[in-house]
Amino acid sequence: MSSLAPEELNSTNNMRFYVLGLGPIGCLLAHNLRSVLPRTHPVTLIQKTAKQAWTPQNAAAKITIENQGIRQSTDGFDVEVFDKHSGAGGGVRFNPKLSREQSAGFTPSHEDLRTEPIETLFITTKAHSTAPALSHLAPRLNSRSTIVLLQNGMGLYEDLVERIFRNPESRPHFILASNTHGAWLKSAFHVVHAGIGDITFGIVPDSRKRDFEASMADESKPLYERSLSLDDITHPDDPSFDQYRTLRHTVAVLQSLDALGCKWSPITDVQLAMRRKLVVNAIVNPLTAVLGCRNGGLFKDDSSQNMMRNVCEEAATAFRAQIEADTQSWLDSLPPSVDKSQVPVGRVPKELGADALEREVLRVTHVTRGNMSSMLSDVRKNNPTEINFLNGYLVRLGEQYNIPMPVNKALVQLVKMRCSIPIDQTF
Repeated sequence: MSSLAPEELNSTNNMRFYVLGLGPIGCLLAHNLRSVLPRTHPVTLIQKTAKQAWTPQNAAAKITIENQGIRQSTDGFDVEVFDKHSGAGGGVRFNPKLSREQSAGFTPSHEDLRTEPIETLFITTKAHSTAPALSHLAPRLNSRSTIVLLQNGMGLYEDLVERIFRNPESRPHFILASNTHGAWLKSAFHVVHAGIGDITFGIVPDSRKRDFEASMADESKPLYERSLSLDDITHPDDPSFDQYRTLRHTVAVLQSLDALGCKWSPITDVQLAMRRKLVVNAIVNPLTAVLGCRNGGLFKDDSSQNMMRNVCEEAATAFRAQIEADTQSWLDSLPPSVDKSQVPVGRVPKELGADALEREVLRVTHVTRGNMSSMLSDVRKNNPTEINFLNGYLVRLGEQYNIPMPVNKALVQLVKMRCSIPIDQTF
């Protein structure tokens, strides 16, 4: 196991790491954080209410991860809940000694309230639940905080910036991550880690223009020897160290999660991975949710194959338009003294072509053929789905660049229609 995180944090004041969203990926992440971090650095699990937080597992503050029948457990977590008594931004320290009934009527003391700034927040909630949760926590988040987004879909960061963090001067640092691990909850805080994958993460560009990827442009080294450096984020002698401290330490901690295969990559590589995963989810999730089948039930007939092909073609066309527009904006921002005809401009990655996207959908579907998609699970439980951040995102992208998206629009409507029909009315 890497010693990077302990080395980074042993010389600092105690740093508290929060995890919001305690589904399978949130629990998997929290387990690995607690396994790597020194106990002097608390890991706090956030629950909505004390009544929801009260479970035997919560009382023991223990998470169990099961892989191929082998179980590993970690304890020593704090639990914090949103509470009607806590006010805007506040949380309440969960008291495991209370019964479920006592927790529901519990009035916290002043010592139980938590209002201190949040340094690092990992978010693994459903995309549609993130903005409401962050609206509550916003008073405890500032420009020195770091938020890690680990969700399906795209457009969430842009949505948060527009709705909650409009001011760049007070906006937290953001890390975007793409996860390929497969996991499901056997019971509360008991996760079956069914598919070993990896997590690719990158830092959203700095509003203060600090280049977190400067080492990748170091021409004194061959391209294959270049790597991202924590010192590009900040270092102890940096006058702005306090501004970027949590970001540096959070990246170091993520790099230490060897069991999750975490890799710090340039943000363009992360966006590529997120786009590929988006297309997979925008096909598999809505089709399985509407048809009521496991992933392996798809693409055995011409109709579902045609649907897949159409979504891939629409997505590929929209991605190309977006990348070309972003490239032109960058060229337009260069000073007049630059000969733009001599500036090397990257091509649209071949991985985002329709054929490549189709191959990725088929690959992932085969690997996860026995799985039930998260959207089908949400539909069966009558929970909101993430359709607006999957196909809905592609539809909005198409509208932005005048790209017709008829199949993605149809899938959005079909999922919303499916959700409007109570499951007990189906036969």
